[in-house]
Amino acid sequence: MPIRSRHLCTLAAAVALTLTAPGAVASAAGQAPSADLREVLFVGNNWDGTADVIESGGDFGRIGRINVIPDKDRRMAEISANPIRWIYFMAIRNTVGEGHDQYVDDMYSTPDGTSVVVSRPSFADVVSLDLATGRVNWRFPVSGYRSDHMAVSPDGTRVAVSASTSNTVHVLDIATGKEVGTFKTGDKPHENVFSRDGRYIWNMSIGEVNTDLDAPWLDWTKGDRRITVADARTFEQVKVIDMRERLDAAGFKEYSDAVRPAAFSPDESKLYFQVSFFNGLFEYDVASDRISRVKTLPKNPATSEDRTTWVNDSRHHGITMKPDGAKLCVAGTMDDYATVVDRDTFEHGPLVPVSKPYWATVSGDGKHCVVSESGADRVTAIDFATGGKTVSVPVGDHPQRVRLGQVREGWTGPSDG
Repeated sequence: MPIRSRHLCTLAAAVALTLTAPGAVASAAGQAPSADLREVLFVGNNWDGTADVIESGGDFGRIGRINVIPDKDRRMAEISANPIRWIYFMAIRNTVGEGHDQYVDDMYSTPDGTSVVVSRPSFADVVSLDLATGRVNWRFPVSGYRSDHMAVSPDGTRVAVSASTSNTVHVLDIATGKEVGTFKTGDKPHENVFSRDGRYIWNMSIGEVNTDLDAPWLDWTKGDRRITVADARTFEQVKVIDMRERLDAAGFKEYSDAVRPAAFSPDESKLYFQVSFFNGLFEYDVASDRISRVKTLPKNPATSEDRTTWVNDSRHHGITMKPDGAKLCVAGTMDDYATVVDRDTFEHGPLVPVSKPYWATVSGDGKHCVVSESGADRVTAIDFATGGKTVSVPVGDHPQRVRLGQVREGWTGPSDG
């Protein structure tokens, strides 16, 4: 059994005081772009094997497109020659991929805007792609058979990636792809977040999401789900947060403890997170180590109540926060809407109709929430001030992760793309 929080009670108070949470969304390097760099949004088109690069604000117009699988033939030859890898490749296609291969889960640009680093679930790797030529700079095969969510350090020099079938997070040098450390997690590590000062990495494991054992009484079959906080220098485990204990203590025993996307408040005191099967979000107080509030959002009457029809146990998947901390933006994935929530009152704004929104992030100017509409192959910007939609932009097949980054000024796409 993993070490639980009851074994760390003497450490909890100290950790709560010393852990820092991510601040407002910034560039991929955590710094303002220099004069020869242009801030952009990278949109990963998972089923397409491409990433669209769009304006980070304004009309969010498309600037260029990247092929993130230029080495596809070589990777497929390797997979075809290895029966075990082939089985996992097909399992990804037929479960989490909904009948499609997963070519891009997450991506971050390098501080100098010359490369983009991409996790590719079906190929179980992370690659760095040269933005000028489109060629592979380096490739890192993760342990196990699938790569997933990533996070970049505040100084832009390291990237952490979840290896979801080996319960491992790899931390890589973003320039070379060399592994600088690893740490173990709960079952199926998912989201990763660096603390603001870069000293800690928070990992959320979501357990098994590809079975039909979705009834509440079968929740125990989903595995070991927890938040693991690791030291980003030594890679030692600093703290484990078992949300099952916190949810039960707050009277929410019927809810899943699989923490999905999450967002920290600017003052580093609160964590807002989604869980499997739930149309809403929870507020977790870091210092007191307890659930402080819950927000239940409306259900779409057209959404089936059959949990086995919800993609990867998601009901809502995608949450982000306005840089000043005043508002949250939530992607209601299976309910086909996105909405802005006032953090003070927990009141929600208009339910903006969008198709299977899979992620939410903040625009470069901090004025808009940008959601990926995986069901309509577009991204949509929602005004934080009014809660209303401002613009939608077409992208590739099944957009998922959207990340702020940077490219060289004048860049419009790789030379061979």
